[in-house]
Amino acid sequence: MASSTVTSSQPERPPRPNPAFRQLRGRRSPAEFAALVRRAAREIGERVSCDARYIGRVEAGEIRCPNYAYERVFLHMFPGRTLTDLGFAPRSSVRGRAARTAGETSEASAPDGVAGEPRGALEPYDPQDPQEPPPRSRLRSNRGDPHEKDPLNHEESDVLRRAFMTGGGATVAAATLAPLGLTTGAAAAQRPLRRVGTPEATALEEAVRRIRLLDDRHGADGLYRRAAAPLRAAYALLDAGATRQTTADRLHSGAGELAISVGWLAHDSGRFDDARSHYAEALATARMTGDPGLEAHAFCNTAFLARDAGRPREAVRAAQAAQRAAQPLGSDRLMSLLALREAGGWAGLADRTGCEQALVRAQTYFARGRSDADPEWMSFYGEAELEGLEAQCWSTLGDWRRASRHARRAARLQDPHFTRNIALYTAELADDLAREGRPDEAAEAGLRVLCLLDQVQSSRIQGMLAGTARVLLPHRRASGVSEFLDRHASTPRVGKA
Repeated sequence: MASSTVTSSQPERPPRPNPAFRQLRGRRSPAEFAALVRRAAREIGERVSCDARYIGRVEAGEIRCPNYAYERVFLHMFPGRTLTDLGFAPRSSVRGRAARTAGETSEASAPDGVAGEPRGALEPYDPQDPQEPPPRSRLRSNRGDPHEKDPLNHEESDVLRRAFMTGGGATVAAATLAPLGLTTGAAAAQRPLRRVGTPEATALEEAVRRIRLLDDRHGADGLYRRAAAPLRAAYALLDAGATRQTTADRLHSGAGELAISVGWLAHDSGRFDDARSHYAEALATARMTGDPGLEAHAFCNTAFLARDAGRPREAVRAAQAAQRAAQPLGSDRLMSLLALREAGGWAGLADRTGCEQALVRAQTYFARGRSDADPEWMSFYGEAELEGLEAQCWSTLGDWRRASRHARRAARLQDPHFTRNIALYTAELADDLAREGRPDEAAEAGLRVLCLLDQVQSSRIQGMLAGTARVLLPHRRASGVSEFLDRHASTPRVGKA
């Protein structure tokens, strides 16, 4: 039990079992259910260290309210249910505002939560939620909690998150790697780097996850330049050398994935030349180390970039190369996405037959479901993304009615945590409706996107809205169009600086 000098408003009590959660587990063992929780977390871009012991603690009532990461995962696993439906206590009843203020001084001596609660009864802090920066006194060390296996999942992850949202590039690099004794820039040049090991590889992998999560929520424009420093630091790690071959392999894979992530930030913010360079760097790393998964990922993004840059034939070739690299990996979902990349290239070549054949392959692979062979970076790829990419193909072919139907499905199906994608699909819908000759519905969809731009910064989405506004100009008198045009004209544009 956590010690505290603050008198609890309630007497100490033993934990109450959670039969509702136990019922949800059904006939699965705690370990099997924990594996499902981890997989669900990957699907929405979260990262939790769930194991059989954690499930046991929940069912025994030791954890009355999960932290924000687990909350999002559980609500994703059981849509339509609340924490109360899952047998948890409301967060406000476990730690209310009064408890936060009254116990602020004493909580340094009670880091596990409210006085009088069993150890681990509340896990309030989720380092992956940029909207919940906790006081320093609430940062929990996971050395005393054997269920938390990742030493970067709390303090260092929080430092990295806050640096991305508020700091400059050098700050991000330091926040990412300085806690592990590594620096970049002039400081690194003044002394030789020590040989690196597992902690540095783990930090690098965590940096990739952070960038992807922040991009999903906020878009690329505000992140691109801040992500360049961690990428330089990653290649400094490679130059320093690793203590073991397994660590070296992790470093190369992590550096390649980071190059792709930074390349995507450049791509989505309209810096196509920069993106092409980053993707080529990742591809070279993959070829050098014989990593087919990284090679498939690099070719996948290269195909997407080529399509957007007006090089559809290159998009087809890159997507086909990605499929050859991915074939031995055994991931049907990856093959589905790569077939969609090929379909986008055929659409750009105005080859309707080639596009339709690739779309059929994408749908066939997708219907086979998920597997353990699916790469971690594919957590974004679900039914919504399938619909969204198909909408883009039909839009490129000029079939606006079919495009708008798929775009509408994409926006409806998208998980609410992926704010950027909701804005993207809705912008696609607005443009398709405008070109289909339905200006009032297009304006309504466009207004929904404008409401999301305070959360999402993406040159791609703003460019799509600008195109929609041009199409709608002759229809200013239609219902809602004037409001959309006026609000669009007054919306600040995202720059590339």
